[in-house]
Amino acid sequence: MVVGVLALQGSFNEHIAALKRLGVKGVEVRKPEQLQNVSSLIIPGGESTTMAKLAELHNLFPALREFVQLGKPVWGTCAGLIFLANKATGQKTGGQELIGGLDCTVHRNFFGSQIQSFETELPIPQIVAKEGGPPSFRAVFIRAPAILDVGPDVEVLADIPLSAVETINSNHAIQKEEDSTESQKKVIVAVKQGNLLATAFHPELTADTRWHSYFLKMLPEIGEGTSAIISTSTTDQSFTERSIIDFPIYQ
Repeated sequence: MVVGVLALQGSFNEHIAALKRLGVKGVEVRKPEQLQNVSSLIIPGGESTTMAKLAELHNLFPALREFVQLGKPVWGTCAGLIFLANKATGQKTGGQELIGGLDCTVHRNFFGSQIQSFETELPIPQIVAKEGGPPSFRAVFIRAPAILDVGPDVEVLADIPLSAVETINSNHAIQKEEDSTESQKKVIVAVKQGNLLATAFHPELTADTRWHSYFLKMLPEIGEGTSAIISTSTTDQSFTERSIIDFPIYQ
């Protein structure tokens, strides 16, 4: 099994390191022809506009769309989520090209600017049901997007109450939540639709590999034996003794 990681810009090295901890080979992808040699693809976080310009420069968009349409597993984190969305709002002037395929609308930089980045314990019941471990995941949001709405075929894997991020309420999208009822509104931050997985946060920046393990099991050729190996690699980590500070990710 070889997993491609789009390596135009952003945290591609961190994803490759996480895959290595699970005993899976991750390779950098920068050219259309390199997609032919991988069984699945991770589109990492980074600066989405810059990544889009580089993808256009290397004529990657047609090959990326074909990869998605062929039903091969693709996971987008942060900027990768924006890439996979059918529609994005809050973009820079002129917008950016999208791969599409994920039936949702994403708001770019929903949670604010770089200095309004944050971490939170995110409940992930569907992931826990498959991967085990504690009921929450330490999610790292860096100038993060959010999913405003989803289509009927999209499964919501995680959401977050706006009240949980009230410290970043200078963002105009959050300022609209004025009364106590509205302040309890949740925003979606992780979804799955068929062969597509998307997270608004950065699992690759922590030592918890459950999201990576979950993604690997989306590969159709993975049988029970291989899945068991992946599960063992993940659950061997002592979640009950997990350090509050689990950085750096290179271990």
